Amino acid sequence: MPGYRLPDLTYDYAALEPALSRRIMELHHGAHHAAYVKGANATADQLAEVRANGDPDALPGLERTLAFFLAGHGLHSIFWRNLSPEGGGEPDGELAAAIDEFFGGFDEFRAQMTGVTATVQESGWGALAWDPIRRRLVIHQINDHHFNLTITCTPLLVFDAWEHAFYLQYRNGRAEYIEQLWSLVDWTDVSARFEAAQAGRSAGLVDCALTSDWPGREVLT
Repeated sequence: MPGYRLPDLTYDYAALEPALSRRIMELHHGAHHAAYVKGANATADQLAEVRANGDPDALPGLERTLAFFLAGHGLHSIFWRNLSPEGGGEPDGELAAAIDEFFGGFDEFRAQMTGVTATVQESGWGALAWDPIRRRLVIHQINDHHFNLTITCTPLLVFDAWEHAFYLQYRNGRAEYIEQLWSLVDWTDVSARFEAAQAGRSAGLVDCALTSDWPGREVLT
């Protein structure tokens, strides 16, 4: 049975310097993200065995563990695509108009996204997402990897606030790290996710990161 895979980056580990060092990227993608993929594969195998053996008492813990690993896998897969060596600046088109409508302008949006990411308690993420029920953009904190977004929301832009994303380079300077992330944001990618989410086509841009069809190398369990 095909397993979950670690996606290849579309740029070299050193391509995001000086904002993110090669060493940070090597560890973050090649070790931390890879560990989530490996954990997801191992837990999925355990779940299959438990179900085959008819042992429902073991299901809750394994289901929670799988959700943690898969959310970490999915969020990181979005994060890598949200960044680009040619990133930065501001969005245009429909995304820019939506940011103006729902946040009062790009500067206000940036301040909110920065604040949400900077104040995550311990480990987590800041996320710009599309809420299809209210038909609006929203910003949320994500604790650890667990989506405390409305279940229907689609993440468009995510900022990793876990220490492994920045500590080696920025030490405890989370605010400085977040400031540097803005210079890397690939607004073409975020805009494409926004367009797809509005049309109910998020699977093609987000959910594929959670399947064996995502292009990348397999992480063996």
